[in-house]
Amino acid sequence: MNKRLFLFLFGALLSGVLMAQEPVEDRPQRTPEEEAIKQTTRLVRELEIRDSVRIDTIYRMHLKYARVRQNGLTRAQNMERMQSIYNELKVLLTEKEFDRFMNHPVEQPRRPRGANRIAPTPVAAPIDAAPQKQEGRTPIR
Repeated sequence: MNKRLFLFLFGALLSGVLMAQEPVEDRPQRTPEEEAIKQTTRLVRELEIRDSVRIDTIYRMHLKYARVRQNGLTRAQNMERMQSIYNELKVLLTEKEFDRFMNHPVEQPRRPRGANRIAPTPVAAPIDAAPQKQEGRTPIR
């Protein structure tokens, strides 16, 4: 009897907690055009590409693959898409630019301010130091 009551209360509590949760709203999805602009801008900035024809070609490539990505790909399809992007970039970029692209440092997630600070350790009085007499206080006996 107690076991059933416990399970019933646990289930009711769990379902209450789950129902109380507000649905998580996803970030608004960017359009393929916005995604392509963002990716192209980042690549052009990192590799310092100045040729407008190459920039336009890279943008069209990013737009094509952003539209493909919108179709909800499986993991394997997404890996194939990424490999296709790398193959096209290998053709569009110079060898030096492609090497720089492939070896660029990964962006680290931002930490809150002060999260990586180490708190100062308090300095303890030496063990053999004699306690100092405080003026104006009488010792407790």
